[in-house]
Amino acid sequence: MADLLLPPRQRQALPGDSVPGTDIPSSFDAFYTATAPRLVRQLHAMTGDLSEAQDCVQEAYARAWQRWTQVSSYAAPEAWVRQVAWRLAVSRFRRARVGAGVLRRHGGPDDVPALSGDRVALVTALRQLPAAQRSAVVLHHLVGLSVAEVAMETGAPEGTVKARLSRGRTALAALLRDTDTTRPDTDTDTDRGAPRG
Repeated sequence: MADLLLPPRQRQALPGDSVPGTDIPSSFDAFYTATAPRLVRQLHAMTGDLSEAQDCVQEAYARAWQRWTQVSSYAAPEAWVRQVAWRLAVSRFRRARVGAGVLRRHGGPDDVPALSGDRVALVTALRQLPAAQRSAVVLHHLVGLSVAEVAMETGAPEGTVKARLSRGRTALAALLRDTDTTRPDTDTDTDRGAPRG
C-alpha cells in the first residue's frame, strides 16, 4: 500500500486494473497527480494525524481506481475521494477507541513528551471541535470550498454549514487564545532591566 504515494505510472498495477500490468489511464494519472498531496494535507488537518491521513487517502485512491469509470463521471471526483478517506479515518478512529480501552485497562506509557509549535496548536485546537464543526472549518478555510460546496459535500443545508463555521471559528479562536496565554515566556520581569555582569 505504501507505493500508492508514488506517481501512478511508477507503481505496480492495482487489483482493479482492467488489464493487469498496464498503465493507469492518463485521466486517473492526472487526477492523482493534481489532487493527492492536497487531499493528504486536508485529511491531516481533519484528523490531526499525518500517517493516518496518508493511509486513508491511499486507500481512498485505491478504491477510486477500482471504480474509476464511475468516479471520473462524478461532478467532483476529488470530493468523492475525500469523503471515502474521511469515512475510512472515522472507521479507524472507532476501532482505535476500542483498542484504547484495552490499553487503559492493561496500562500504557506514563510519560509522553509534549510537542510545541503553531501547527501542533492548531491541530490540537481542531481536535477539540465537534466533528461537524471541524469538518466545516477545514473544508471551508483550509480546502477553500465555498459554503455551498461544503454543504453539498457534507450533506448539510447551507444555513447549518454557516452556523457550524461561525461556532467553529469562535471556538477555535478561544482555544488558540488559551494556547497563547499558556505558553511560557522566555523573558521575565526580573530579567528585563537587570544589569548583566
